[in-house]
Amino acid sequence: MKERSIIEMTISLLLLASIFFVVERVLGKGRKQPIFRKGWVTDVIYWFATPLLTKNLVRFALIAPLLLLVAAQVTDVEALKSMKYTGFGPLSRQPLWLQAIQVYIIGDFMGYWSHRLFHRGRWWPFHAVHHSTEELDWLGSLRVHPINDLVNKLAQATPILLLGYHPLVTASSAVFLTFYAIFLHANVNWDFGPLRSIIATPVFHRWHHSKEREAWDKNFAGLFPVWDIVFGTYYMPKGRYPENFGIHEEMPKGYLGQLIAPFRWKRNS
Repeated sequence: MKERSIIEMTISLLLLASIFFVVERVLGKGRKQPIFRKGWVTDVIYWFATPLLTKNLVRFALIAPLLLLVAAQVTDVEALKSMKYTGFGPLSRQPLWLQAIQVYIIGDFMGYWSHRLFHRGRWWPFHAVHHSTEELDWLGSLRVHPINDLVNKLAQATPILLLGYHPLVTASSAVFLTFYAIFLHANVNWDFGPLRSIIATPVFHRWHHSKEREAWDKNFAGLFPVWDIVFGTYYMPKGRYPENFGIHEEMPKGYLGQLIAPFRWKRNS
């Protein structure tokens, strides 16, 4: 079973690599950097290690709120196992497309605040792992510490499931948002023109990864920049593109070192 998973992940990685080769090298004209840039091996290890080694953490992120529903007698274990649970309350009786719109809005709102949380205090070292990529491209999106991954998923899935939305909508939105997050890291200078303040773009998110002082702690939203606009964290200067990426703190280059690092250092004040 594990061998099959590795084969499937390898095929998926090669497919993504093919897609983003076209996006970054043919369609887009972003920052010049080699295909096999610094840190690419570490990021590939994350691709395989995250689902294989942290799948139980991710599973917990989805099961925990469902267990709360079982404890509240909203549903039962059998209904969950047989996938007969379809949500509860008035929100679950809406058409699935309408639920999907609301799930994206709520999920992105919660993601905005959990993202801001990881830029503070003892949370930052875990998120600094993600920001440590110095030559940012689509592959850099894979570099996420397990603690960061778990908290983000809990923050987004818990309120959605506890509000009664259909779990199928929650799961399907996660697939789209995962792919979109990869796209946001792509090495292209795309800002979608008049839509630049409506939908998150690669330029929007790459500014978030910039080491430039004016870009620190900006552009936290994963889908709708309106949250950054409303809460004063929006940064999208016209005619300029982010160039300088990474963090100011020291970070090990290898996968195991990055897993351990957040427990050993504090953010410089």
